[in-house]
Amino acid sequence: MRAAVVDVDGTLVDTNYHHALAWYRSFREHGLVLPLWRLHRHVGMGGDKYVAAVAGDDVERRLGDGLRARWEELFDEVIDEVEPLDGAVELVAALKRRGHRVVLASSSIARHLDVFLDKLGVRDVVDAWTTKDDVEESKPDPELVEVALAKAETRAAVMVGDTPWDCEAARRAGIDTIAVRTGGFGEDELRDAGALVVFDSAAQLVERIADTPFGRD
Repeated sequence: MRAAVVDVDGTLVDTNYHHALAWYRSFREHGLVLPLWRLHRHVGMGGDKYVAAVAGDDVERRLGDGLRARWEELFDEVIDEVEPLDGAVELVAALKRRGHRVVLASSSIARHLDVFLDKLGVRDVVDAWTTKDDVEESKPDPELVEVALAKAETRAAVMVGDTPWDCEAARRAGIDTIAVRTGGFGEDELRDAGALVVFDSAAQLVERIADTPFGRD
């Protein structure tokens, strides 16, 4: 049976715009006003790469650590507002019911992931999960997916994610991606990044799971 390597932010919990706003406020406090659309377009990329991607290498050298530290504090202020996305819990349950190993592939810091696991109520359902501490390079580098595959104890797996960065990381690790649009990215973008199929939400994926690689084992 294929394993399911499942992203968390934007796929199971509705965080992407919270992240974008926290980054906006962090940059603004450091004297840089960047448009929210640009910040959102890079959500899903790890914080170690994020600052340079949206603001350039010079800003990363001068302000990177401070921007990340302040982003973390600002996200802490809104994390209680984060809720599971429609169908997220049902998706995990459906994958387990079909006999798949489920590994949550998150680059969140551990205490943020703890909040998400509690909100989802899947801590005792999934087989394993990752955090920022498990890797040196974040998405779109494939290391996070490789760690998740090691925890799944198989390379016969499919990624479930919501951003082009998920699709790229999975492709570079040699596995396919099923994408959902709940992260705010378009179907064409996700397909161009390598998504095998795109659904509007985790709920729609559950409804049509029989038509995916998870339903054909």
